[in-house]
Amino acid sequence: MPEGPEIRLAADRVENAVAHRKIEVIEFAFEHLQPFERRLLGSVVNRVDTRGKAMLTHFDNGWTIYSHNQLYGRWYTCARGKTPCTGRQLRLALHNDRHSAFLYSASDIDVIKTNRLQEHPFLARLGPDILSEKPSVEDIFQRLQSRNFRRRQLGALLLDQGFVAGLGNYLRAEILTLAQLHPLKRTVDCSPGQIEKLARLIIRITRRSYHTRGVVNPPSLVTRLKAAGLKKREQYRFNTYGRAGKECHYCGTDIELIMSGGRKMYFCPSCQPSS
Repeated sequence: MPEGPEIRLAADRVENAVAHRKIEVIEFAFEHLQPFERRLLGSVVNRVDTRGKAMLTHFDNGWTIYSHNQLYGRWYTCARGKTPCTGRQLRLALHNDRHSAFLYSASDIDVIKTNRLQEHPFLARLGPDILSEKPSVEDIFQRLQSRNFRRRQLGALLLDQGFVAGLGNYLRAEILTLAQLHPLKRTVDCSPGQIEKLARLIIRITRRSYHTRGVVNPPSLVTRLKAAGLKKREQYRFNTYGRAGKECHYCGTDIELIMSGGRKMYFCPSCQPSS
């Protein structure tokens, strides 16, 4: 499933295509949403936000389209009059006089009054979004130490969208590696310095992934890996995620894989000791 940075990049594309111009045609595939076509026709998309893995397309008449890609949804944008070449099922199309945005395969779509978004059952459960709401290091530090989260194992906590919205498997793995924290460790087991470092990295790595389009390793490490002959993006993108049995780029120890709650967790046993 795409994580927060990928959804934010998709939102940027949609906003660039359809924002600030009147919607001339809007099409919903789901019958229960089709009455909203008349309400949104002729309105203007003000902006496109994200909340974790959900996208919010805000219109100037006080309505917002909520969409969640889940596993298979995907947004495409193109010039007006052109259609993406895909075998996916069209769920939503927005057209202005110049461009179009198409959402395929997603099944979780709704139209909500903008001033009532927090009543939506998914949005109401979410923690802060690193990319859209820009929480501070202190904000994340306090959440890590709060009663709700401090006794949770970090590997599970970082996937809890109620803690921070938008983190997923690859961000979790890379954040915990750079924080030098084992995924089964709890916040309550960490020193204040470790908690602050983790809070800082949650923000830094998420933003780095957004700005680099998914390259999570620090620039200095990427430079070193490229100089060593690892030129392909997938070779220098991650240190830990998806690299079980391969050497950690920092210490040379083989990356390990464990299962927790049915999810794969990758970590370096040397950089991230269990005690």
